[in-house]
Amino acid sequence: MHSGQFLGQRQTMQQRLSPQQIQYIKLLQLPTVSIEMRIKEELEQNPLLEEYGEDHPERNDERSTEEDQQDTTESTDELSEIDWDSILANNDYEGKSYSGANGEDWVEIPKPYYENLLEDMERQVSLLNLNEKEQLIAEQIIGSIDEDGYLRRDLNAIVDSIIFNSGAYIQLFEAEDVLKRVQRLDPPGIAARDLRECLLLQLEQLPHNDPGRTNALKILRDEWEAFEKKHFDKVQKKLNLTDEQLREAYECIQSLDPKPGGNTSGDEVLSYIVPDFTVYYQPSEEEKERGDFIIELHRKNMPALRISRAYKTMWDELQRKASRNDADNETKSFIKTKMDAARSFMEAIQQRSNTLMNVMRTIVSLQETFFRFGTTLRPMILKDIADRIGMDISTISRVVNGKYVQTEFGVYELKYFFNEGIETEDGESASNRDVKNHIVELISNENKSKPLSDDAIADSLKSMGFIVARRTVSKYREQLGLPVARLRKTL
Repeated sequence: MHSGQFLGQRQTMQQRLSPQQIQYIKLLQLPTVSIEMRIKEELEQNPLLEEYGEDHPERNDERSTEEDQQDTTESTDELSEIDWDSILANNDYEGKSYSGANGEDWVEIPKPYYENLLEDMERQVSLLNLNEKEQLIAEQIIGSIDEDGYLRRDLNAIVDSIIFNSGAYIQLFEAEDVLKRVQRLDPPGIAARDLRECLLLQLEQLPHNDPGRTNALKILRDEWEAFEKKHFDKVQKKLNLTDEQLREAYECIQSLDPKPGGNTSGDEVLSYIVPDFTVYYQPSEEEKERGDFIIELHRKNMPALRISRAYKTMWDELQRKASRNDADNETKSFIKTKMDAARSFMEAIQQRSNTLMNVMRTIVSLQETFFRFGTTLRPMILKDIADRIGMDISTISRVVNGKYVQTEFGVYELKYFFNEGIETEDGESASNRDVKNHIVELISNENKSKPLSDDAIADSLKSMGFIVARRTVSKYREQLGLPVARLRKTL
C-alpha cells in the first residue's frame, strides 16, 4: 500500500453556454413590458443601434423575416473589413408584424398618482394636536406599519429606537397613549397589533345601534379563541345567545376588513397585465366549421432596430485616411466591438420572438378546444411542448413563466394550460384543472352550515366519473387556497 501525491491528466467534457446563448436565455424569460425596457436600455448603451420607425424613408417594408435573418453572422474579426453592404441591407429587425390587427399602436396610459399608506397617515397625524415628543412617537409608529395596516413591531422596540436616535426620554405608557390616538385614524383598524385588535377597533367605531355590534364585541373580547376556530356552538352557549343574535354578530364581524391597509395604496389599481399574445379563432367564410387560429405576439411598443448609418460614414472616413495612428485604430476597434454586440442583440431578439411564437402555436394546437370554445383543457406538461418543437424543458419553462395570452374568454397565464392528467371511469384522461374547477363548484354550492368533507368531495367527483382519492382532493383544495370543512363553516 503506497501513500503520496501523484500527478495525472484526466479528460472531461463540459457544455458551456456562449455569451450569445446567455443573452438569448435572459431575453427569453422577459415578458412584454420588461423586454420593451430592455431594448430601450440597449439603445442607450450601444450607439451603433438605432430605432427604425415605420415612417423612415429608407425602410423596405416588403422584406420578409427570412430575408431579415440572412447574412447577419458575417465575421467582423479583422479591423480592415466589415461587410457594410450585407449589414445595412439586412439589419431591419422589425421581423414579422406580430402586433394586433388594424395596425393600431399600443399606447401605455400614464399611471395616475395615488397617496400611499404612509403619506396618508403622515397627513392625518399632522392634523393632531401633538407635542414634539408625541410627534416623534407617532412618526415611529406609522413608519412601522406594514402594507396590510398592522403594527407588527413591538412597542418596547419603538420606544428604545426613539431613545437611541433622538435622546428623548420616552416611557412605554406615553407610546401606548399615542398608539391609541393613531388607531382612531382612518382607515378603521389601522395600526392594530393582531387580527383581534384590528376587528375590535373597527367595531368600536361603528354606530352603537348597528345590528350585532354589541354581541360581536362580546365575542371578540371574551370568546375569541373559540370563534376563531369556528366553534359556534361553544360561543353561543358561553354567551347565552339566540340563533338570531349569533347570526347578526357573525355577519357584523364578517363585514369588517381584516387588512385595513390594503385599500389605501394605489398598488392594486396600478397593477395590470399586458398580454404577450393574442389568440382568436377565425372561421372560414366558405365553411363555418373550419377556420384558422390567429396568433399575434405583441410588439407594438418594441422599436424596430438597425445599425446606425452614421457609423458607416465614420468607418469610411477612417478607411480613407492615409495615417493609421492609435486613435484611429482605437475608434475602429470600438466600432467593431459595438457592431458585434448590436448584431448579437438583434439576433437574440429575433430568436426570442421565433421561440415564443413556436411555443404559443404548439400550446394552441394541443388545447384547440379551449381556444375555440373556452372549455375543456386536455392534460399537458412542459415535455409535450419541448418534444414537439425540439427544445429543452427548461427553455419552455422560461417561455411560459410570467407570460400571458389574451383569448376570447379572458386573459390567462401560459402556465394555466399545463396540468397533469386524471383517469376517468371510462379509462380516458381528464385535466386536473377540470377536477379543480369541479372542487371549487362543489364547495361554492355546499351547505355552509354543514360543509363537505374531503371524503364527501371525493365521492361527488366519483359520481361525475373522476377517480380521485381523498388525499388528492386535499392536495388540490390546498392548492386552490380553500380551507378545510371546519373552517368553511358559517351561520
